Amino acid sequence: MSMLEVQGSVEETKAKYQKIINFGNSLGYQTFIDVSPGLFKKLGISYSDLKFFKEIGATGLRLDQAFDGATEAMMSFNPYGLIIELNMSNDVDYLNNIIGYQPNTPFLYGCHNFYPQVGTGLPFDYFIKCSQRFKKLGIHSAAFVSSKVGKMGPWNVSDGLPTLEMDRKLPIDVQAKQLWATGLIDDVIIGNAYASETELAALAQVDRYLLTLDVDFLPNINPIEGTIVKKPLHFWRGDINSLVIRSTMPRVTYREEENPAHDNELEFQPGDVLVGNDSFGPYKNELQIVRKAHREPRKNKVGSIKQEQLFLLDFLKPWSKFKLK
Repeated sequence: MSMLEVQGSVEETKAKYQKIINFGNSLGYQTFIDVSPGLFKKLGISYSDLKFFKEIGATGLRLDQAFDGATEAMMSFNPYGLIIELNMSNDVDYLNNIIGYQPNTPFLYGCHNFYPQVGTGLPFDYFIKCSQRFKKLGIHSAAFVSSKVGKMGPWNVSDGLPTLEMDRKLPIDVQAKQLWATGLIDDVIIGNAYASETELAALAQVDRYLLTLDVDFLPNINPIEGTIVKKPLHFWRGDINSLVIRSTMPRVTYREEENPAHDNELEFQPGDVLVGNDSFGPYKNELQIVRKAHREPRKNKVGSIKQEQLFLLDFLKPWSKFKLK
């Protein structure tokens, strides 16, 4: 939560934030306070004594603006165990400057910004560059996803509150899948309040450690094809090609199962999910996901990766494990 817009006396500010944070603590939440050098001056707080933030129940401080490196390093040794969280959304040498002053690294976190105004979120390639600076040093990281129904944020603009601009219109669980699939983000936070129960349920089902893609099935697939798609832990065979992503173990596991041809005469499109049919010899019951359009009557189309999740295929690499559902 932000302390950048505080009004009133130190005592009033302390009482207000203490009440809110303690209620969150009672529910098992952790609260990080967004602060700036101006706030320290306004509240008469010294960088060398962060007792004020411990007393209001905070877990840590997020430094919205940079100090001088030495200050952040010293703050990380505060006796209250408060975590010092750094702004990740800048591709500058800020973090290395702090590291040079020998901070208490386990108490340094990183967190990206969120962006209320449409069109102002980070582009993906820049997000990756910024995040890699923290990842290579093992710094705990966070970024924001956006609820489609939440209207509450820091300003009177409600265009959503994601870190990545490309996430602004995506379903909330797809946003989270993307952030975790980068391998660069530890914590995913909902930027705007309040997410719906449906959105929270969708997020709760996301496996942060394993990319799971949703398939829109055709209505007339064989029972064995449904099993082949949904049951195995798939992996992309290591000797890759540009035509399809191959998951070859199902052809071994289910080699005795019959699979008559159907939906096999059309041109397959990127994202289509295919299973080899009975005419495909040793490749019968091999699962494939199309990368380039092609025709092949020895394969049955059983469904397609959901349209809004197609881009997640880019996160798969040779030998990547994945699930389909």
